[in-house]
Amino acid sequence: MSSWVRVLVGALAAATVAVTAACAPASLPVDVGPAPTSSASQQPLQVTGASGAPPTLEYEQPFTVLRPGARMVWPGTGDVLERDDPVLLNLYAQDGRDGTELQNTFRTAPAGYTMTEKSLGNHLFAALEGRRVGTRLALMEEQDGVPVLLVVDVLPARAAGREGVPPGKDLPQVRLDDLGAPTVRVPRGVKPPTDLVVHPLLRGTGPQVRAGQILTVEFTAVRWSDGKVVDTTWTEGTPPQSAEIGIGRLVDGWDQGLLEQTVGSQVMLVVPPDSGFANTASELAGETMVYVVDILDAHKAVAGDDEDTNQQDTKKKEG
Repeated sequence: MSSWVRVLVGALAAATVAVTAACAPASLPVDVGPAPTSSASQQPLQVTGASGAPPTLEYEQPFTVLRPGARMVWPGTGDVLERDDPVLLNLYAQDGRDGTELQNTFRTAPAGYTMTEKSLGNHLFAALEGRRVGTRLALMEEQDGVPVLLVVDVLPARAAGREGVPPGKDLPQVRLDDLGAPTVRVPRGVKPPTDLVVHPLLRGTGPQVRAGQILTVEFTAVRWSDGKVVDTTWTEGTPPQSAEIGIGRLVDGWDQGLLEQTVGSQVMLVVPPDSGFANTASELAGETMVYVVDILDAHKAVAGDDEDTNQQDTKKKEG
C-alpha cells in the first residue's frame, strides 16, 4: 500500500484536538502523501455538496479505477497557489469498495501544508499547482487493490478583506510581509490597556465565528512589556492551529474577542492578564499579550452520527 493510503488511514486515528499550554489554540497535524494527477477515471464518480461540508460521493460499488487521475469539481476564484506558499486543505477520502471513510478533516480541522513536493507529495502537488483558492478537486487511485477516492478543498491560508481603521498611536502597529506574516511594534512608554481590546485589521467576508465551532488560525503572540514574540505559527514548518472556541478551552481574551468576527478577518487582540493567564502557572501570568490572528476557517465539527449519515448517502448506482 502506498504512503498516501497508509497516511490517510493513520491520520484518522491521530486526529484529535489538544489545547496548547502557552497560547491556547490546539494543533491538529493531518498529513497526506502523493495523489494521482493524470486524467480522470473512466468510471463515473459524482461529487456533490456545498463548500465547507463533507462531500457526498455517488458511484457504483465497488469502484474500479480504470485510470488513476484527478479532475476539478469546481474552480476557485481566490489567489493562485504558487510554490513555497502556505496551503490549507480540507480532505475527505473513501474506500471505493464499500464507501468506508478513510479521512475527514471536516470532522476536525483543515490541514496546513506548504506548496512543495516534499510537503504534499509529487502527485498532489502537481494536481494543485496553478489552481486557485476555493477549488475543489476529486482524485482517484488504486493502491494494493484498494480504490481510494479523495476530495480536496483549497481554503485561504491567510486573511484577506477590507482594511479596517488603523490602530491608534497608543496601540501596537502591525506590518505584513509578502506572505501575510505580521510584525508587531508595541508603542514605547505607553501603559497597556486594562480592558480587552479587539481591533479588526482586515474584515473578511466569510460567516461569523460561533461558540462551539472549531476555529483554525494563523497567529503571532507578543508581550506588551518588551515587544518580544513568544509564539507564532508563521515559522516554516508550523501549521495553522485549531481549537474549539467560546466554550472555555481558550483564554477569555480569545473567546470574547474572536466570537462574531468573520472568517477571513485579521484581528488584533490586546489581552490584559485578567483575560489571559492570570492565576495560572504560566510564565505569562502577569503579562498583557498582543495577538494578531488570521481567521482561516470556522465550522461545527462533524459528529459520529453525521458521519454515518454521510456514508449512508454514498449511493450505489444501478448498473
